[in-house]
Amino acid sequence: MEELLEGLQGTGLFSGIPEEILENCVLPHRQIQEYHKGLFLIGPQQRVNRLGIVLSGKIHLMHIFTEGGYSLMSSLSPGEILGADLIFTRSQLAPYHAMAAADTRVVYFPAELVTQPGMLPEKWRTELLQRLTAWISTLNMKKEYRLAILSQNGLRERITTYLTMQASRRQKTAFTISYSREELAAFLCVNRSALSHELSRMQNEGLITFRKNYFCLHFLNPTDNGKILPF
Repeated sequence: MEELLEGLQGTGLFSGIPEEILENCVLPHRQIQEYHKGLFLIGPQQRVNRLGIVLSGKIHLMHIFTEGGYSLMSSLSPGEILGADLIFTRSQLAPYHAMAAADTRVVYFPAELVTQPGMLPEKWRTELLQRLTAWISTLNMKKEYRLAILSQNGLRERITTYLTMQASRRQKTAFTISYSREELAAFLCVNRSALSHELSRMQNEGLITFRKNYFCLHFLNPTDNGKILPF
C-alpha cells in the first residue's frame, strides 16, 4: 500500500493530492493488473470506462492493419494515463489497440471517480478534471505534430521533421529517443529497412550522427530558433 501510495503521489495526475484523500477516497477503488509483453490491454471497439495509471513497463497505442502491419500512434511510460481520451466520449469505445511493449503493471480506477460527483470531495474531483483536461490537450497536440510529420511526402522529410521536433522539445541537437528502430518506423509509417537505409545515407552525408536510438543533428544550427519547430 505504501509503495503504491508513493507511486501515485509521483504522477502528474495525483501529485499534491492529500494523502488522506488518496488513502480513503482513491485507493479503495483501485484494481491492479499485470500484463506480459505482447498482451493487449485494449482492443478496437472495446468499451473503456476506467482510468489506468502505468506503474511500470511501457504501453504502445497503435492501429493494427489486416495484412499484419501496424502504425504506432504513441507510447505510455510509468506515471502516464491510459483511457483519459476515452472515458469522456459518448460511446467510450476505443478506436485503437493498447499493447504492453514490455512487462507492464497498471493500476485502474473507475471513470466515475472523476466523471460523477460523490466518490471524491468536489474540490479534488474538480482538480483531477482540470489535470485530465490538460493531459488530453497534450495528447491532442502530439497527434497534431504526428499529422505534420505524416503529411511530409518523402521519407527524409518525415525523418528530419520528427528529429527537428525532438530537438526543439529538448532544446538541444543531441538526444536519445524512446523508440527502437522498428518502433520509429511504425511511428513514421515507413518501412524499417528503408528507414535504416535513409538514416545511414544522412549520416554519410554529414547531416546526422546516430547510434541505435541516440541522434546528433548537424543539419540544425542550435542558435537558429527559426529552424526549430515548437513542440
